[in-house]
Amino acid sequence: MFRPRVIPVLLLRERALVKSVRFRDYKYIGDPINAVRIFNDLKADELIFLDIEASKRGRLIPLDFVRKVGEEAGMPFAVGGGVRSVEDIRAIINAGAERVVIGTRAGESPEFIREASKTFGSSTITVCIDVKMSFFRGHRCKILSGRRPTGFELIEFARLMENNGAGEIMIQSIDRDGTMSGYDIDLISSVSAAVTVPVVALGGAGRLKDLFTAYREGHASALAAGSLFVYQSAKRGVLINYPDRDELVFE
Repeated sequence: MFRPRVIPVLLLRERALVKSVRFRDYKYIGDPINAVRIFNDLKADELIFLDIEASKRGRLIPLDFVRKVGEEAGMPFAVGGGVRSVEDIRAIINAGAERVVIGTRAGESPEFIREASKTFGSSTITVCIDVKMSFFRGHRCKILSGRRPTGFELIEFARLMENNGAGEIMIQSIDRDGTMSGYDIDLISSVSAAVTVPVVALGGAGRLKDLFTAYREGHASALAAGSLFVYQSAKRGVLINYPDRDELVFE
């Protein structure tokens, strides 16, 4: 029976594990490598690490960190942060990651995704689209951790990324990030209906029910979350966690 991937997304800031609310108000969570070990024991489907300072500081996610994750992780993992060239992608893959997540560079230079997918294959390339709702202009795409608009409308950009060879598209709601109030289902379903590549939902999950809703109503191919997997509850006591397999029944 098919089950969508359920993916913890872990944020790095100065090599520490942190969690944000609407891309602000960062809270220290702990040591990221220790989190990898815990998710190993809990048998997570996959992990994604995003270095949230890398693009802003003009650097790549530290490769020694990627190697450490590769040495510890018993599951596939992807990383993102500061990717600007084919050489950056090659270095990350050589360090042990299965996939590379690209956000800012995709918004600045959409043709880069075509070059990357031709070089490494679509299955290696995930484009992360950070989205913020504008009262007058609808869902708009942002880069640099939500600081800069791209000028692209959401569906236009998602289709462009698919046409340029992205293997999957991760849709992250800036407005829902860290709120634990549930995914933006309209946002997810609109992208899922517009493209044929897998769509990963991110931003807002606070309980298992939210995962089921994003899959059944948003038609997401995979469910990603941060707060859900690093906090014990909405009271935000830090506890690295992941649901048991028998809790993840989507049909």
